[in-house]
Amino acid sequence: MNIAVMTDSTAYIPAHTREELNIHMIPLSVVFGDTSYREEIDITTQQFYEKVRKADELPKTSQPSIGYISEKLTELAKHYDAVISIHLSSGISGTMNAVASAGEMVDDIAVHTYDSELSCAGQAFYVLEAVKMVEENKTPEEILKRFDEMKQHIRAYFMVDDLKNLQRGGRLNSAQAIVGSLLQVKPILHFVDKVIVPFEKIRTRKKALNRIVGMMEDDLEKGKSLKVVIIHANCQQAAEEWRNRISANHPGLDISIGYFGPVIGTHLGEGAIGMTWYVK
Repeated sequence: MNIAVMTDSTAYIPAHTREELNIHMIPLSVVFGDTSYREEIDITTQQFYEKVRKADELPKTSQPSIGYISEKLTELAKHYDAVISIHLSSGISGTMNAVASAGEMVDDIAVHTYDSELSCAGQAFYVLEAVKMVEENKTPEEILKRFDEMKQHIRAYFMVDDLKNLQRGGRLNSAQAIVGSLLQVKPILHFVDKVIVPFEKIRTRKKALNRIVGMMEDDLEKGKSLKVVIIHANCQQAAEEWRNRISANHPGLDISIGYFGPVIGTHLGEGAIGMTWYVK
């Protein structure tokens, strides 16, 4: 069976990697006023954060249309029997459901959608695993079963400088945002049941980062081999410094740096930083 691997832009897999590994991507968009920009295509992450600083109000975000997705699947059907399509959490976006709906409209290709229940680098873990398994001639059923196994071992935690963006975008309820603002805490956030909720409320950024590292180290101490990614919203230097501190204490650890692009960056705000990891 000839299987395509597809994801959406919020996996933030660099274009050169997508091209090299033949990963197909459907973009979400950010909308400034009356102008829509497809992330990873019409606007770069750097351009996005520069534009936000100059904007009078936050941009809106939108998922790809079913028509657009149908066209993409129709094109894939010319070359593939099936597609494994991995997406950001269905609790914060309707993208995966739109792909499933579009799949029902397109003949000659079996569309297997998967809810990462995360986004960004955590979502990308599944995509890269799918590429590997397709090369090993695994079936869609075997790939989806592997995803379910991975889900038990993927961890993702992040923090934001300001909770207002999440609250305005409806990704965090007002009560949680107000409490965080009043107390000036730096809550560690994570996904539970596909939505973003506070994990712990910590007073300072430094302590919050140390707490996240501590949880990662708990897995390391169990003798597990981890793949770790630090993710940042336009704070590359802070991400590199954090990575260097961790690497100094754990030589040989597989740790890299990813980013929060325009759509996720709209909701988290510039300066957000986090970490995701899974057992290899």
